[in-house]
Amino acid sequence: MREKLNAHHRDKVDDQDGKDDDDDPNNNNKGKKASLRKRAYETTASYPDDLAATTEIHVDMNKEVVFIPMNGAPVPFHISSLKNSVQPESDKVSAYLRLNFYAPGQSLGKEAHPSIVELFDRQGKNAVFVKEMLFRSREQRKLNAAYRAIQELRKRYKQRVAKAEQEANLVQQETLVKIRDGRAARMADVSMKPMASGKKSTGILEAHTNGLRFVSRKNEVVDVMFRNVKHAFFQPCENEVVVLIHFRLKDPIVIGKKKSLDVQFYTDVVESSVALDASRRSMYDPDELDEEQRERQLRKKLNDHFKDFCKKVEKASKLHHAELEFDIPYRDLGFNGVPFREMVLLQPTVHCLVSLTETPFFVIELNDIEHVHFERCTLRSSNFDMVLVKKNFDQPPATVNAIPMDQLDSIQEWLTDMSLTYTAGGASLSWNQVMAAVRNDPRFFEDTEEDGETPKPAGWTFLQVDEEGDADDDGLDEDEDYEEEDADADADDDDDDDSDDEDDDDDFDDDDDDEEDEEEDED
Repeated sequence: MREKLNAHHRDKVDDQDGKDDDDDPNNNNKGKKASLRKRAYETTASYPDDLAATTEIHVDMNKEVVFIPMNGAPVPFHISSLKNSVQPESDKVSAYLRLNFYAPGQSLGKEAHPSIVELFDRQGKNAVFVKEMLFRSREQRKLNAAYRAIQELRKRYKQRVAKAEQEANLVQQETLVKIRDGRAARMADVSMKPMASGKKSTGILEAHTNGLRFVSRKNEVVDVMFRNVKHAFFQPCENEVVVLIHFRLKDPIVIGKKKSLDVQFYTDVVESSVALDASRRSMYDPDELDEEQRERQLRKKLNDHFKDFCKKVEKASKLHHAELEFDIPYRDLGFNGVPFREMVLLQPTVHCLVSLTETPFFVIELNDIEHVHFERCTLRSSNFDMVLVKKNFDQPPATVNAIPMDQLDSIQEWLTDMSLTYTAGGASLSWNQVMAAVRNDPRFFEDTEEDGETPKPAGWTFLQVDEEGDADDDGLDEDEDYEEEDADADADDDDDDDSDDEDDDDDFDDDDDDEEDEEEDED
């Protein structure tokens, strides 16, 4: 299997090299970023009409510009060039306001706009930049008003930039076509993750012609289009506290002012934390038996309700040519691990490996996995780590930590059934360096060096080679220890034999002395 994958990757590299050779050499400017320079005003005639006197600081909220008096003339500075504003302690006569600007040679930080970085790269060594300005006024009220206006403008600018970054990669979704005759499948009293607002979003979920619509009790609307669903999951409440349906989307949507690739609708079967009585209850308590019976009936009812809704959604999606199909996780193949911060149950599905009960959700597609490597696989370890290397080498590998060692064999059998290669090692690797070396090695999937004769491990085999080398070294060390123990044991046996011989000689001498004493007595 590993040799077939290496051959497949070699063919892909050859095809990519051919495409690179056929590229048009005239497209030299392709891929270059557009200029990020900001131009708030074309000429001085377009300055705001309410511009204050030339000796005062004026803030234009619409254009995001701060006018600063310099030599009797108002000079505009975009708010992105302003690092911060400070009000030093005023004296008895005057008040002060200090404006600090971004300048070359200092740490820009994460808040600096890309246009500032581009400006410093182009003109940082040739132009003169203003680093700091200090203003003094006897009217403290005007400086306080200017300070508050600047702070408010910086706040609005940061919010606008953050919103623009979130909506940069958003894809325009189609409009939901509602079913008007009231035959739309619906589920009431379901909750949604991530929350639209507050601590919990509860409402009604409806299936329409080309998508789903969730309406919360606060009239918050979230639409999920069938064509935007990449994977759909249905997890019944068997040994779980919730029953849920989960959607992994192709393109993110905005929920609660944040982009999200996952949307989940669920219903609690029992509370996650149950208050137990201090007194012990008998296993034959009628009240407890009735409660268990009601809980089983509730679980069955919710499972049937969600399953029926999934079937209706699949039917509606097929009519819209979306071909949506729900996968049910295989709990029997599940294993415990820590993909983020908490120990969760990871369960395989037909196309993915998922953990849907706790947030953040863990969903990774099996077709995106290139190789799996197990770390800390030693006889002394009680758990190990699993590293999922993706086919896109520019993306960091996904890691699942602290998997119990007794689940290693079952995971390896599942990977074999899914036609995924895996290796195991005893040490933890620095995957940033490993992936950098893989990306920079054009002959990574070749079995020879650049000369074509010197053999080398092909593909991910080098991970297994290190393990075998360590195993051989361990075997040699064990043999040496075993030989040393045998030598010590033989030496101890020889010492015991010598001591036994000496004891026998002493016993023999004692017998001779006794016989001589008896002869003397007879005489």
